[in-house]
Amino acid sequence: MPRKSRFLRRSRALGGSMRVWRMRVVFWLGAGCIGLISVGFAWLADKAQGLFHQGLAFGAYSFLLPLVLAPCGFALSAFLAARYFPASQGSGIPQAMAARMVDDPAARAKLLSPRIAAGKILLTALGLLCGGSVGREGPTVQVGASVMLLAARLGKLNHANGLILAGSAAGIAAAFNTPLAGIVFAIEEMGKSYQARVNGLVLIAVILSGLSALALVGSYTYFGTADLGAGSLREWGLVALCGIGGGALGALFSAGALYASRRIRRFVQMRPNPQRQTILIAALCGLAVAVIGIVSGGLTYGTGYEQARSAVEGNALPLFYVVEKLAASFLTMISGIPGGIFAPSLSVGAGLGSTIAALLGSSITLGAILGMAGYFAGVVQAPMTAFVIILEMTANHEGAIAIMAAAMLGYATSRLLAPEPLYHGLSRPFLADALRTQRTQARKTSDI
Repeated sequence: MPRKSRFLRRSRALGGSMRVWRMRVVFWLGAGCIGLISVGFAWLADKAQGLFHQGLAFGAYSFLLPLVLAPCGFALSAFLAARYFPASQGSGIPQAMAARMVDDPAARAKLLSPRIAAGKILLTALGLLCGGSVGREGPTVQVGASVMLLAARLGKLNHANGLILAGSAAGIAAAFNTPLAGIVFAIEEMGKSYQARVNGLVLIAVILSGLSALALVGSYTYFGTADLGAGSLREWGLVALCGIGGGALGALFSAGALYASRRIRRFVQMRPNPQRQTILIAALCGLAVAVIGIVSGGLTYGTGYEQARSAVEGNALPLFYVVEKLAASFLTMISGIPGGIFAPSLSVGAGLGSTIAALLGSSITLGAILGMAGYFAGVVQAPMTAFVIILEMTANHEGAIAIMAAAMLGYATSRLLAPEPLYHGLSRPFLADALRTQRTQARKTSDI
């Protein structure tokens, strides 16, 4: 009899009631929608960046167009984000992190919602349309987490923290076509721990979002293929320089961004009209980004994908591209407009690796890949994510050990120079606002 009852319980767990199946179907549909939205987001971002570059080629003096377009576009984006889409600023990963640390649904909804997701997509595209150095991959994390929370509400699903984690992982996986990186990102950066009850959610969400994206765009590698490893002493010297140099540069960006963001936030809060000051700062940052773009010959506008891919294909980038792109990315980030730093960071890393390889007389392709690993690990301080995401984006299995070494060196160097991880530091203001909302809701409930 006990054996039979155990069998029946196992059968019910595998089969489930109609309610359980409804919850599963809603979850599966949510994961599939993340993939579809990611493809649409990528299309919109590419169109916006394409229109910007078409404008630059319109006439003899069209290269000066960003001097007007970037400040106005940055100011408009900052205004729309503050007025209509609060909590859409920046990459979106800090908001998803903060949402996992609050329990109140109303507080969580201030960070992740369909409205915020829509604003994130539109305003990231606006940033690219006016020449901002932003990417769509980080924003896809906030969009994916928002979609999963909507699915949770519609399907009456529990485990909101696990669903946010699953939506974030699905977003990264679909944005880069890197399913393993999505899972590792969930473990290393979003969760900092991996609960056994959540692993199935993450895996299923990544699979379904990836399948829906593949159905529309097919299988591809983000930067093409490059099967090249480090064999000689000179190439291992390139690994060390790209890892340590990338980590130091990443720490400079990370610590500088956290410091500048906090100073700007305090400055704005002390002024009688904070929104006006926010818009003015965004406009000034946009003007500076335009000037850098003109000086660089237009190379620093947008995601930097074309430049990074060119370096991976073996074409050396200009010597000062790494400095110019880093400055443009830094100014775009502290401006507060919605947009991510994943793609621009990979482009900066490719520029660094290209420059070091050119000076050493080594392979530009290998240098670009190692530079991406070292710098990206230095910025986000997530070496496993950096290693896996670059391995999947380039299909460079022969260079796996070298990429892993560069990522670990970048991480270790960055931790020594900048102990506070970037996304965790940026998540604190969002978490503080959410906790204030949670306390307010608790007081209202107790008064009733």
